[in-house]
Amino acid sequence: MTDTTMNDEAVGSDRGTQLRNQVVEGLMAEGTIVSAVVEAAMRKVPRELFVPGVSLDEVYHRYNGVVTKRDEDGNSLSSVSAPQVQAHMLEQAEITVGMRVLEIGSGGYNAALLAELVGPAGQVTTVDIDEDIADRASRLLAEAGYSQVNVVLADADGGVPEYAPYDRILVTAGAWDIPPAWVRQLAEGGRLLVPLQVRGLSRTIAFEHAEGCLVSRSSRLFGFVPMRGAGVHQDRLLVLRGGEVTVRVDDEFPVDSGVLEGVLDTPRVEVWSGATIGRFEPWATAHLWLATALPGFCRVVVDRTLDTGVISPPGRQSATSAVVAGGSFAYVTTRRTAEEMTLEWGVHAFGPEASKLAEQVAEHLRVWGRDHCGGGGPQFRIYPAGTPDDQLSQGRVIDKKHSRVTISWPQAATATAGQDVLQHTTE
Repeated sequence: MTDTTMNDEAVGSDRGTQLRNQVVEGLMAEGTIVSAVVEAAMRKVPRELFVPGVSLDEVYHRYNGVVTKRDEDGNSLSSVSAPQVQAHMLEQAEITVGMRVLEIGSGGYNAALLAELVGPAGQVTTVDIDEDIADRASRLLAEAGYSQVNVVLADADGGVPEYAPYDRILVTAGAWDIPPAWVRQLAEGGRLLVPLQVRGLSRTIAFEHAEGCLVSRSSRLFGFVPMRGAGVHQDRLLVLRGGEVTVRVDDEFPVDSGVLEGVLDTPRVEVWSGATIGRFEPWATAHLWLATALPGFCRVVVDRTLDTGVISPPGRQSATSAVVAGGSFAYVTTRRTAEEMTLEWGVHAFGPEASKLAEQVAEHLRVWGRDHCGGGGPQFRIYPAGTPDDQLSQGRVIDKKHSRVTISWPQAATATAGQDVLQHTTE
């Protein structure tokens, strides 16, 4: 029996309902689903209708998305996100009956959930740049009984002005910037949820209008398929040691890349910070703290098929945070401590100023451990590009094409931003 047959026979069946309810109950038990309305929507909409040809076990994996389109190189272009991711975003959005909602990035299933949340008095619009994806979403929504959803084929960089303003805008693709159209089309008192890439790190942030800018109300780290069209952004890459090591920079490279040739062949310097973290505690705030504190912040990725051990990321990871300064390079790692469930942050560095650079990074890890570990994470503010410095809030300033982003860090004792938990999805 093919997966398609299995899926088709199971639609609306006891097994499909059973698995759907198990996913919802698991998400409630872990605290991802906290509201009765999100619970009801996720219990009602058959997820399998939007991924025909996929086995029910795969459809209803709590933490895995289902890829629905790939490019010629096998990279994901579209997916139905993991149930945990969708539930989290719906809770973060706090959607109520009668709202007008714009979803950027179509798949069909999430739009159906949104339609349940807004009810007959509300309106859901979903937009995608890919004609295949938009046509597929339109067809599957109609077949599932949600033909009232507006499916629009367009580059979402301009939003969808014909149905604006929106009480909620949910972006389900990784965005490097926030286009002005999204801000203009957000209703007064509205909320924008966007997986925003900042210095190579992505987190889903809920923004609201306040004090002449967009202010974050909560955030959580997820990875999403990147935006296409006018909003596309490419990292800068520096490939070292024949492809074994790749340095990824979100903006302009901080030094002439040629000065790093051979840097990994120099003696390695190790500095251990004394700052610790539990092995199962979320690490995301530490990496984002370094991204905001260090001018030459980047990410380093190891190709495991070529790995000689010159770079040792924490645990079994293949990537970690790093920094480039002059002709020197340093990255963050961990080691076990005498306490079985605790790890210590450390730094490995290479190059002529390796000792100095390693100590600088280690000191920032100590500051994180003292002032921010266990806190709610940073607050983000979005200002229009061109806003003068004296009109920006305090914090690290990240300049993008359309916006200026400020990131500030309350200390752990007073932090109020949303909890930062590391998760992944392919949408």
